[in-house]
Amino acid sequence: MGVEAQSEAAAEDDPIGYFLQEMTFHGRSDRTKAAYERVLRDFDRFLDARETRLEAASRRECMEWVHSIRGTHAESTVASYASYVHRFYGYMTQVGAFESNPMALVTEEMDESIDADPARRDIAVPEMRAFLASFGHPLERAVVGTLLKTGMRVGECCNLDLRDLYLNDPEVQGTYPSNTRGALEGRPDSLFVPNAPSRGSVYNGQERTASNKRKRDTVIPVDSELKRLLKAWLAIRPDTDSLALFCSTTEWGKRATPSMVRSFVAEHAEARGWYRAGGDASENVTPHYFRHFFTTHLRDRTGDRGIVKYLRGDVATDIIDTYTHNWGDRVREIYEEHIYRLL
Repeated sequence: MGVEAQSEAAAEDDPIGYFLQEMTFHGRSDRTKAAYERVLRDFDRFLDARETRLEAASRRECMEWVHSIRGTHAESTVASYASYVHRFYGYMTQVGAFESNPMALVTEEMDESIDADPARRDIAVPEMRAFLASFGHPLERAVVGTLLKTGMRVGECCNLDLRDLYLNDPEVQGTYPSNTRGALEGRPDSLFVPNAPSRGSVYNGQERTASNKRKRDTVIPVDSELKRLLKAWLAIRPDTDSLALFCSTTEWGKRATPSMVRSFVAEHAEARGWYRAGGDASENVTPHYFRHFFTTHLRDRTGDRGIVKYLRGDVATDIIDTYTHNWGDRVREIYEEHIYRLL
């Protein structure tokens, strides 16, 4: 039996085992795989009790499973577990093992949010403005500013390459000759956040230390404040052959890593009493907190959950296509009108 035939047989005999093996190939950690397996096996047992196979599950059965775990788990946990099943079905559909993703509409309509955590520290915009001002190094200011202004994950930020940024500025373009992605043509002052990079894989010629977790590629506007921070960084960025947008000035040209970002964020947060070694998400301000801050404040200001979900990279295909087609009009206009000021 050939390799391809063996793979197809594995997908049919044990879809969950096949999916977990694929996660291994994509460089996912053992901890992540264990979390997925625990949830997916529980979901499989739920279906088995109804004499339904994974590939034949209906939207209604997915809804019933979500309802069944609400009584024993927090809303944010329910959202996380539903997203695991959604990603499983999405992947199996993409590789042709399953015909459809019955969890897609369920997760889209769910009220719970993975990042919703009412116990998190509540930081007002003026306080966050003062926090950003405490960073003196242009690299740190640009990275923290990018996280706060875009809501992207720290791994996604570290995975950004120079080609993922298009600033309509003669000084920048003179120093960094145009080599931007085709997706940014006609979209000046914007960032492209791909969904493709994964930890341990080679992407755009470099091995990555973090994974992007977006459902689809996303183009995010760069407002005047973020443009100012990025220009200040690019003015002193090491003159190396590195492809990375953000790279170290001490380890000359080395791509910034999530651990590097977490370290300097923790140092500044601790100085403000916003971080304690051993503290949990309700107490500590970390790079992931900035994603929560972005989501909360921009959603409250716009009243448009769809656009916030688009910018976060969390929406399903049909909705993200709608916003992609209207990017130059609706997304940019609403974003620039409502994004908070931090400088």
